[in-house]
Amino acid sequence: MRRRVVVTGLGAVTPLGNDVASTWDGLIAGRSGIDRITLFDPSNLAVQIDGEVKGFDPLQYVERKDLRRMDRNVQFAVAAARQAVEDAHLCINRSNAESVGVIIGSAIGGIKTMLDQQRVLDERGATRVSPFFLQNLIPDTASGQVAIYLGAKGPNMAVVSACATGGHALGEAAETIRRGDADVVIAGGTEAAIVPLVVAGFTVMRALATGDESPQTACRPFDRTRQGFVMAEGAGIFVLEELEHARRRDARIYAELIGYGSSNDAFDLAAPAEDGEGMARAIRMALRKANLCPDQVDYVNAHGTGTPLNDKLETAAVKSVFGEHAYRLAMTSTKSMTGHMMGAAGAVEAMACVLTIAQGIIPPTINYRYPDPDCDLDYVPNHARRAQVEVAMSDSMGLGGHNSCLIFRSYR
Repeated sequence: MRRRVVVTGLGAVTPLGNDVASTWDGLIAGRSGIDRITLFDPSNLAVQIDGEVKGFDPLQYVERKDLRRMDRNVQFAVAAARQAVEDAHLCINRSNAESVGVIIGSAIGGIKTMLDQQRVLDERGATRVSPFFLQNLIPDTASGQVAIYLGAKGPNMAVVSACATGGHALGEAAETIRRGDADVVIAGGTEAAIVPLVVAGFTVMRALATGDESPQTACRPFDRTRQGFVMAEGAGIFVLEELEHARRRDARIYAELIGYGSSNDAFDLAAPAEDGEGMARAIRMALRKANLCPDQVDYVNAHGTGTPLNDKLETAAVKSVFGEHAYRLAMTSTKSMTGHMMGAAGAVEAMACVLTIAQGIIPPTINYRYPDPDCDLDYVPNHARRAQVEVAMSDSMGLGGHNSCLIFRSYR
């Protein structure tokens, strides 16, 4: 019998709030978490806006002595993981530790740590480089630290697939449970890469919105006037659990993860494949694994970055898979409010799918004013919508041609 995978816990640290409730409230209210950069002085940069996590106190989640061992992205991951485990009322102890895994990814890892330590090397010499430098730099540190803090001794890895990382981490976690390697996996994505070098790099790629009008209206996915994405940071973590294991402990179940698709465009490191065919293949794979017909999907949380090419080709991918049903779907981009959290994006957006199913309300795409003939679907513009959603899908696309697709269904 195929092992079923359900969602029993959620945790989040985002530009809209430092927990799931405040993040969800912000999404439903159509509130933007985007503003001027405060993490450093951006005055010498062409782009000076971002989606920052605000008022985050890592000492609520980690010991003071451990802070120097943790890059900001790791702090976010530990915080969101501890929230998710508490939300799931999951007790990890000697009797079950080996059946609890951790799969948490980051697109970039501890880049602030790297830049800070390069400065130390240049200014103070090699002997002053921190002994914690390398363990803070590598992208798998978040997954390792979460396991240490929670005592989870099961399968552990970091998924790295650029902006598809969060979706892939959840999908691979579900596969780990299905093949019987774990009963529970704490999974998701984290990112804290808002540093001048990365902002400058995306700027010269012409990928970022400038926010000339205002920071809050800078990210406008699917709108004819869209300019690009807005960099953001944060973490989204799930507790995924084998259904019978969850039932035995009488866990609250948000939704079931029924489908996972993964593909590569094999086309270009930055631009999506023509007509979004790589994303379309990932969607078809997820539908096949979920044993669903396309017309059974009610809602799509799009990758929806707000770049001219991405939004056009993602719309084309959805239309190629769903045909006329694409025009009956609700399809939104929550990046319009959070910005693009890169490695964390797919996980936070999957969380929006789960909460849409659980709460019966679809978050909007804000800043949608001018329709684009190439983007002609129902993007739930500017205001949340009450709706009964049985099946929701989360799409993610990443530099390198990576695509992930997750499908959730109401638990029954």
